Amino acid sequence: MMRKKVTFIGLGVMGYPMAGHLKKNNIEVTVYNRTSSKSDKWVSEYGGFSESTPGKASRNSEIIFICVGKDSDLREVMEGEEGILKNVRENTIIVDHTTASANIAREYFEICKNHNLHFLDAPVSGGQAGAENGKLSIMVGGEKEPFAIVEPVLLAYGKAVELIGKSGSGQLTKMINQICIAGLVQGLSEAMSFGAKSNLDMEKVLKVISKGAAQSWQMENRYRTMLDGKFDFGFAVDWMRKDLSICFEEAKKNNAKLPITEIVDQYYSEVQKIMKQLKKGKKELYIRSRR
Repeated sequence: MMRKKVTFIGLGVMGYPMAGHLKKNNIEVTVYNRTSSKSDKWVSEYGGFSESTPGKASRNSEIIFICVGKDSDLREVMEGEEGILKNVRENTIIVDHTTASANIAREYFEICKNHNLHFLDAPVSGGQAGAENGKLSIMVGGEKEPFAIVEPVLLAYGKAVELIGKSGSGQLTKMINQICIAGLVQGLSEAMSFGAKSNLDMEKVLKVISKGAAQSWQMENRYRTMLDGKFDFGFAVDWMRKDLSICFEEAKKNNAKLPITEIVDQYYSEVQKIMKQLKKGKKELYIRSRR
């Protein structure tokens, strides 16, 4: 891969390995993370550089990758004296991997255009495993010219990279992705419960049905934790509800109906309540043990 100088902002469970794949592909990477210890850990593991602000990290880069939590986090790294916008060179390409709203993608596309910059909304799918293995699906919204430049770089951690259409199209595609996932996870959970109550060997059941019409990414990657009774993924539930709230807001604008997704979202809401109760119980148990 051609030697490039890039910045990666946001070293969470997704961003950390994604930035690592860039470094492994002979790309000069400077990282920034709100918690600096994570940046230091990344540099010690992969090499490269870290900076104390998004602006400092972005000053001399050709491409800036962002992978943060939500709209407000994106604004935080983009705006202000130490934000990206005030510190980058003209013609820099900003690639936002955050699962955010289509509105904020369109907003920053226009702002960047007025500053002689390029903005691509490029959310990803494939989960932590996909990020670690470099097998993510990347759905992109924006213009063809900057996409053509970043596409070979994105292949460092993407198995499928597609320019969907104009700005916001990447985020809209991610919404479709999340709508599909939400129902699948609920259906898989109910199927596993049904099988267990029927006293079936679910290892054998999954071995055969995962090769037929019922096969899905969720079945292949989540059945093991379900069989083991590991359901303490509160973080994932919180972010899924955040993603679905974005879908519901967009549906109000385009008059789409999402009745099944709304029902599933209520199930997720119940899981959130259970997780909060479990966390509260663990905290109270810890406090009592320290007395």
